[in-house]
Amino acid sequence: MRMTNMLHFTENHRFCVGREFSLSSLDFKMLAMMYQPMIGGLAISLYQALYQQMSAEKVGFSPLEQQRKLFLLLDLEQGERGRKYLIEQSSKLEAIGLLQTTRKFLADEEDYIFVYTLFPPLGPNEFFRNQHLTLLLRDKVGKFMLLSLREDLLAPEPEECREASEENLSVPFYDLFRLNTQVVDYELEQALYEASASKQGETRLDVTTKGFQYADIIMRFPRGASNRIFVEALKHKPDQMAAINIVAKKYNLSLQETCRLLDEDGVFSEDGELQMDLMQYNANLFYRQSKKRDEERERTLSRTEETGAENSIDQAAEKSVEMAYYLEVPQQLRGECTDHQYNYIMRNEPYTAVLKMFFTQGSIPDGVLNIFEKIDLNYKLNEEVINVLIHFLHIDRRSWAKSSIEAVASDMLGKQIITYEQAVEYVREKISYKQKAASKVEAAKAGGGSVTRGRQGKTQKPHIPMVVQDAGAAASSRLTEEELEAARRMAQKLDERFNRKS
Repeated sequence: MRMTNMLHFTENHRFCVGREFSLSSLDFKMLAMMYQPMIGGLAISLYQALYQQMSAEKVGFSPLEQQRKLFLLLDLEQGERGRKYLIEQSSKLEAIGLLQTTRKFLADEEDYIFVYTLFPPLGPNEFFRNQHLTLLLRDKVGKFMLLSLREDLLAPEPEECREASEENLSVPFYDLFRLNTQVVDYELEQALYEASASKQGETRLDVTTKGFQYADIIMRFPRGASNRIFVEALKHKPDQMAAINIVAKKYNLSLQETCRLLDEDGVFSEDGELQMDLMQYNANLFYRQSKKRDEERERTLSRTEETGAENSIDQAAEKSVEMAYYLEVPQQLRGECTDHQYNYIMRNEPYTAVLKMFFTQGSIPDGVLNIFEKIDLNYKLNEEVINVLIHFLHIDRRSWAKSSIEAVASDMLGKQIITYEQAVEYVREKISYKQKAASKVEAAKAGGGSVTRGRQGKTQKPHIPMVVQDAGAAASSRLTEEELEAARRMAQKLDERFNRKS
């Protein structure tokens, strides 16, 4: 907790505690055996006191109380000395990821309140994968005690099962259940949105805590690098840390590769601001180069699978999809994901991950990557709109050639499609128009009409027969002998009159 003025943190200020979990017996054992040797008993007592502010059967936020209650529970002196001691213990909890402290200003009361957000202790597997916590515990209790704790907390898999082949027999959700997605319940969606609105702050925190933390980057960044001063400033810029984590996930970058990109010239401006476009461009180049090296890509993928739980990143603002805008799962992916999972992926995942879902038999062709790179970096089409474009190309059985992809992308740009909902409506309109055209052709064939197509595939006009005069009418129109004789006499008279004049 960073406090410069002790008058802004007193026992008279109010506080509340927020948590979204409940401690189990394993969590209590982790606190006592792993965390307490690192930060001390008083810090764990503060954690327990904050946890007990709300019933173990509930999650959410506790009522507002004066901080005097914490001083009394921990037997601290009410004064500047006790405040400094409480700040010191809370800082230890914050440093190891068990606590986050925020301060809110109430304009009506012209005073501050403190919000203590608790996080559960890591499980044994996650703890020993965290290098910083493991090394800190080793420094406190020694190497042999650390190994003893590890054997006590982790139970290995039986030897008979380690080398045996396995088969997943689990039943997917949609094999047993069917959801009614045709009816839209706006009251339910509004209630779910309001319930998740309070968690948006925690979602933003997940990007920096579950992704690459500031401590991870600064420990591996060269001390003599020119950008060292700017990287050190990232400690107080969580928005830039979130942007770095998003780029790292989008292009499958390791921690070492991310540090290498941050050390490039021009990545930071003179004011220390992260140049997101340049970093994304460099990350894309690195991603394309690594794709061409098959062996290096295989090592990267294997390393990613081993550390996938540690390096997973949640988007800074995870967006849900209303049921009215659900896209149907393609036949190719029916057994791999449900409707909800598929639409969540299309709304939140980068386009590089979505392309891998459709090119499962091999690597993504360079031509396809080139055109989508152009759409992303040059056209500035939103990520979720690009994902819907990929979905449309697949279900409409369109060509993956450059001209076909650019035609759809330019049409979306011209119609100013910038949101996921607009992209879904665009796809539905295109599919509906194609189905109506096909139904008209079928109706014309069923009605006996002839429909022909030219060389270009366009519908031509039907063949209309010409009207022919029948033989009876032709016979009735012939002249009689008297009429012919009268016509000859008239012609002779005209000839004689003409000759006289001449």
